[in-house]
Parts: sequence; C-alpha cells; structure tokens
Amino acid sequence: MIIYKTDEEIELMQISALLVSSALTEVAKVLKTGMTTMQIDRLIGEFIADHKAIPSFLNYNGFPFNSCISVNDVVVHGFPNDIPLTDGDLVSVDVGVFKNGFHGDHAYTFLLGEITPEVLKLVRVTKESLYEGIKYATVGKRIGDISNAIQVHAEKEGYGVVRELVGHGLGSAMHEDPQLPNYGRKGSGMLLKENLVLAIEPMINMGTRDIYTDEDGWTIRTDDGLPSVHFEHDVCIKKGQALVLSDYTPIEAAEKANANLNTSYY
Repeated sequence: MIIYKTDEEIELMQISALLVSSALTEVAKVLKTGMTTMQIDRLIGEFIADHKAIPSFLNYNGFPFNSCISVNDVVVHGFPNDIPLTDGDLVSVDVGVFKNGFHGDHAYTFLLGEITPEVLKLVRVTKESLYEGIKYATVGKRIGDISNAIQVHAEKEGYGVVRELVGHGLGSAMHEDPQLPNYGRKGSGMLLKENLVLAIEPMINMGTRDIYTDEDGWTIRTDDGLPSVHFEHDVCIKKGQALVLSDYTPIEAAEKANANLNTSYY
C-alpha cells in the first residue's frame, strides 16, 4: 500500500531525517584509523538517545546494533565489530532514527587516509548517481525513471549495480511501498505523486554486481571481494523539483575538516 504524507507529516519526517544527518556528522568529526566500528556504533546510539529518539535498526528483525557499518567489500548491513580501521578503508555508515512517529534513514560512505584513484572514482560516481536519481523524483515521473538514471550513470563507468537490494518508501514504518530498484527502464513502474517519501540508495560495486550473505545472516558482500559504495538520501516527491529531507552539507563540512578523511574525490 502506498502511503502519501500530509505537509505536516513531511515536516516531522524532515526532523527525523536531519537527526540522521546530524548523527552522521558526528561520525565525520571523529572517524580515523585505529577506531573500531563498534566505537562508532556506540557513538551513534548515544547521540540518538541524547536527542530523545530511537535507533530504527536496533532489534529490527533481530538486527543487534544501532547502525549498519560496512567496510570495503561489504555492500550493506555490516555488523559493527572491534577490528581497528586502517588506512585505505572505505566505511559506509547507514543510520535510522524514529522520532515523532516517523523514521529517517540514510547513509554516507567515508574514506580513511590514502585511497587509490580507482576507488576515489567509484565513490564519486556512486554519489553522483544518487543525485542523478533524485532529479527524477518529481510529480509525473515514474519509479523506473529514478532507477534508470542511477543505473545508466554507474554502468557507463563499468560498475556493478546491485540488483537484490533496493530503496524503498519511508514513513511511520521504516520500509514502506514502493520498492525502488537501482536499475530499470525509463517510463516503467509506478507514477510518482506528491508527498510520497522515498529512501533512494544506490549500492554500486567496483566489479561484479553479484553479492552473497555472510553466515551471520546480515552482512552482504561483493562476490569478487572488490569495494562497494553506498549513499542514501530521504526524498519527498514534489512538483518540478524533489524535496531532499536529509542533508549532506554538515556531513561534508565535518568530513573536509577532519584531516583523517579523504575528500579528494570532490
């Protein structure tokens, strides 16, 4: 069932989305080699609690952490752990919060230290593909227009677009209809109407698009062991131009101010 929001509900959803942006900004301020993803997860959990919200992911279908933190060849749903991060790691941090009856849910990929030009390009193109998709998140377009824009931008560089994992509707439930693949045909799928909220989230692999799930039942990795990148925004369908409820601006400012992070792909 498709659930369209009122303008008042969109305002509440933006509060949740911006709280996620703020949590990711806190990560951008402190992330460095030697830290563990478990430390990051604790920071996120404490930040969400301090802002009188609930981590959307914690205990969701049994998921045991506040956030999904996916390193290098992990596509999504990575378990935080006590392994120190090292120079050259890609760290994708996916956070959800529940506040005022609505979820925010988005993700950002950070780069630690020296990164090869090939990986820098993958990060840049994945981020670009998110914004290419958002251009089509407007009244009168179709789901397939968003999907196709993401796919074309990534595949023209030879990257693998993950098929099995999708973006989704967002609201009082973390996963609502419709599903939003990162591949598809222009003009296909559901007609987009005003005040539908979507989590648009390209998951792009350097090599094959094929993936597998670890024995923990959650962690999803690339089949060939090459890196994967994940960016995600919360987006409200509007006439003429989409309303992006989340905000990368403070994340990017903190990222650029942190000498431990590589932003040379900008």
